[in-house]
Amino acid sequence: MTIQSSILDADGNGLNHRAPAVARAATVLRLLAGERSGLGVTEIARRVGLVPSTALHVLRALVDEGFITFESEKKTYRTGVGLLTLVRDAMSSSEFPKAVQAALDKLSTDHQVTAVAVELDSRDRMVVVALARSDSLVSLHVNVGSRFPALISATGRCVAAASSLSKDELRARFEALRWERTPPFQDWYSEVERARVEGASVDRGSYIRGLSIVSALLPAGVDRARRGIALIGFEHQMTERTIRIIKDDLIEATRTVAARLN
Repeated sequence: MTIQSSILDADGNGLNHRAPAVARAATVLRLLAGERSGLGVTEIARRVGLVPSTALHVLRALVDEGFITFESEKKTYRTGVGLLTLVRDAMSSSEFPKAVQAALDKLSTDHQVTAVAVELDSRDRMVVVALARSDSLVSLHVNVGSRFPALISATGRCVAAASSLSKDELRARFEALRWERTPPFQDWYSEVERARVEGASVDRGSYIRGLSIVSALLPAGVDRARRGIALIGFEHQMTERTIRIIKDDLIEATRTVAARLN
């Protein structure tokens, strides 16, 4: 007999899972990882769709493993260093972050941008797995582990271009995305087609107002729809001319990284 459990993920969507204990723990970890401050048992239970007593059992087990911590004065839980250590160990064993770091450093220095390497996870989200910041007076704050929907921004256009999804399927997914300035679907789809030809895409303030993002995926044959590089800079600093240069350098960098992985 298969036992399934219905709980909510960190976005409030229902989940069915064959291993409910694992699903509960993973959902709680995702919730706490996205919170700057701690949460109490009742709030955690409400957000993940568990009764408080069940949520408490999950929380105590995660505390025992060192993945989260309990602040006795505030009666709240938050992620702990044990989880960071686990992630760090996992990252250190991955080939992609090591292969891409030199390229990120060079791109960041040459163009005074924040350079990030991203990889698609099993939940249809791009996760930042490595980064490099410029030495300019003002830089953007991005963390390893940050995640965003796979089809959002410039990276999303590249992912859409590399996918086998139909136009109608892309439209359905596009309508679920949240932008600061949502582009018309037809304009977005035209940019997807352009990314398919050029191998890179640009988002000028649609995803995050005031920022320009230039993205490219690794060439075909090296997890093309799964791994890529994005360069993020302030919109007023990235002119059409500089973006053309950045795109050329970015595409060359993805080829270099692909060769290292091969």
